[in-house]
Amino acid sequence: MAEEKFELETNTVWSFPNRGKWATHDAKYRGNFSPYIAKNIILRYSKEKDVVLDQFVGGGTTLIECKLNNRNGIGIDINPNAVEITKNKLNFNCGNEVDIDIKLGNACFLDLENESIDLICTHPPYADIIKYSEGIDGDLSQLKYKDFLLQIEKVASECYRVLKKDKFCAIVMGDTRKNGMVQPLGFEVMQRFINAGFKQKEIIIKEQHNCKATGFWKTNSQKYNFLLLAHEYVFIFKK
Repeated sequence: MAEEKFELETNTVWSFPNRGKWATHDAKYRGNFSPYIAKNIILRYSKEKDVVLDQFVGGGTTLIECKLNNRNGIGIDINPNAVEITKNKLNFNCGNEVDIDIKLGNACFLDLENESIDLICTHPPYADIIKYSEGIDGDLSQLKYKDFLLQIEKVASECYRVLKKDKFCAIVMGDTRKNGMVQPLGFEVMQRFINAGFKQKEIIIKEQHNCKATGFWKTNSQKYNFLLLAHEYVFIFKK
């Protein structure tokens, strides 16, 4: 499918009612993020032939945009299913000659050299909201809130280690809710990256468009007095 009309975002509120379905992008991989996010990050914070890392590669959104925008890419996931899906998604020709490496690995222990990456653009799980595997040791999507944050500290440290100085790391993250109360997962994750040594470049609010208050959720939000979470964050950090 031909690429849809695109303009680079210029403020800190992003909203994509049409999530984007050009090239091999689709919404089949549960929880994957809009290619508009990946494209904005890649075009703004990297240049052609740079090496872009996505260590939670999932359905391959970041790497598809790397190929389309003439960036080299490294995609890592702890789930073999995600690795296979992404390899299939990258099987298209767009005229760009780039090196895309997709492999199994653990985001907490990256098999990469120090300061070898030009940009990180990734979308980790939101603790155990969506479980992406069964019984895979090290899968962060199996972890409860506090245990997840302990592992995210390791992810942040690894991001800092492999990223080149003065380069950028973009993390897409959302909040969760438990027993009617918001758990500020986004800002907790943000703080872990700051603790790892990163400086905060931007905090972007991304509107979600699949949170309409209808039927079951509308009834429950009124009955139990809570608001539906209709936003995520895109945190941009600089080393």
